Amino acid sequence: MMSTSTHPLIRLQHVDKTYAMGAKPFVALSNVDLTIETQELVVVTGKSGSGKSTLLNLVAGLDRVTRGQIEVAGMSLSSLDEDALARFRGQTVGIVFQFFQLLPTLTSAENVMLAMDLVGKIPPRQRRARAEMLLERVGVAEQADKLPAMLSGGQQQRVALARSLANDPALIVADEPTGNLDSHTAEEVMALFTELHAAGKTVLLVTHERHHGLRPTRTLTITDGRLS
Repeated sequence: MMSTSTHPLIRLQHVDKTYAMGAKPFVALSNVDLTIETQELVVVTGKSGSGKSTLLNLVAGLDRVTRGQIEVAGMSLSSLDEDALARFRGQTVGIVFQFFQLLPTLTSAENVMLAMDLVGKIPPRQRRARAEMLLERVGVAEQADKLPAMLSGGQQQRVALARSLANDPALIVADEPTGNLDSHTAEEVMALFTELHAAGKTVLLVTHERHHGLRPTRTLTITDGRLS
């Protein structure tokens, strides 16, 4: 069941996340409540180790809560087994990482098409054309048949952004997507997230810097695992 206008796309209720680290567990998130509506662009800021990436990983279904509830697009993530959680990620969430995570032996277009191959939502005969359309959308159409090693950092991140859109997900999450880019390229990439939001996508983005190219609907701060 997908989110509607009367239901938020993301809802966290009393969420805790604790990691076992020796004799004293590490509390990454503590009693977090958060609601994000469809078509918001929400930025989460905070110092290194504050819990930003943990929050993103929980919403994306990459990790599980220790306590509390997370619903995304009408689905309770804690109720899903690993196979169902993988299907949820493939169909509902597009993920952009700091370190690009493109497969080095695949071209830009093939990296985008692979995301479609794994989910099966896009018919096979449409995948190449869709990959080319998405690469054009993020400004790297001419790099479609090049391997990642032939691309600059900014170009690789644009390809990663195109890949995140491959299956037309309801939600885009991005974890420090400009952390390995120079300031000029970082602003260009952040402007792309603003454009995606303007086109109707919901975006949850983690960063520790202020970007002029980003136009969030809300900015939240996380400190020692607590949102404010």
